Amino acid sequence: DYWLRYAAGAVAHAATLAELPDGRLAAAWFAGSREGAGDVAVWLSLRDGRGWSVPRLVADRASTAAGTLAAVRKVGNPVLYAAGDRLHLWYVSTAVGGWAASSVNHAVSTDGGATWSPPVRLATSPFLNVSTLVRTPPLPLADGGFGLPVYHEFVAKHGEWLRLGADGATLLGKERLPLPRRALQPAAVALDGQRALALLRDAGPGAGYIQAAATADGGGHWQALPALPVANPNASVALLRLAGGRLLLAANPGKDRNVLQLFVSADEGRHWQPGPVVEASADKGAEFSYPALLQDRAGRIHLAYTWQRQGIRHVVFGEAWLTEGKP
Repeated sequence: DYWLRYAAGAVAHAATLAELPDGRLAAAWFAGSREGAGDVAVWLSLRDGRGWSVPRLVADRASTAAGTLAAVRKVGNPVLYAAGDRLHLWYVSTAVGGWAASSVNHAVSTDGGATWSPPVRLATSPFLNVSTLVRTPPLPLADGGFGLPVYHEFVAKHGEWLRLGADGATLLGKERLPLPRRALQPAAVALDGQRALALLRDAGPGAGYIQAAATADGGGHWQALPALPVANPNASVALLRLAGGRLLLAANPGKDRNVLQLFVSADEGRHWQPGPVVEASADKGAEFSYPALLQDRAGRIHLAYTWQRQGIRHVVFGEAWLTEGKP
């Protein structure tokens, strides 16, 4: 499957996936004339047995400013998560400067993305409430709330863990993911009721490798782990715990974003085996990046990623493809 956004402009980036209660797949991404431009908006498309619907705008500068009663210069990374009949959307916006001055907004739909509540800005920082960004989906918590992986870019660059209430917008706690290097965009999976693993984009300097952190108390405290032996060119990764218990990683394992490959771990992330190469180009300027992973209720695995910044590509496969090479 491959779909392009339907709006004026040339850039589409940062896809996110969710499965609705009726089995339809939801995808969102941002698109506009260029990343960070004022015409960038968050778009949503739904996939049923007939394919993807025409993408529809769900958030832009005007709607975000109207909902939050705050100035908005640009919008960016969306994150979808389905919980019961509620489809949550978190996305980034900034009023001034670059992404380091971003805030996180939250909206919710109870009709499968047809209509949305006005966005609410999360209060995540006492310092002007800026420099919190999202990229990857949350983990559901036992109290009905969410553990949302986020990251901070102002001066320092590090991952954070937000504990949110069941409404998806009330901040109940925040913890930093301590790492020896600058790192961004944590992608997290639960290993059991208390333990979780997070893998992060290496933000340099120098040659990077996928960074890792773990918690053993439900996100109350995080500890740094050794970096994975998988190179990371300052690029986002996706992490998924499969129904059978194995972990699946999608990443750019080189010096550039021109190769997108899957990796599998059967021991909770301690060791990783190379899996299929999803897409590759000899052109170092090619880009297959910002992957998103989801396993649906039927066991099918969905991968969405940025294709050359021109659109979003969607791939569907079964677990057998990862180790047996079956289609």
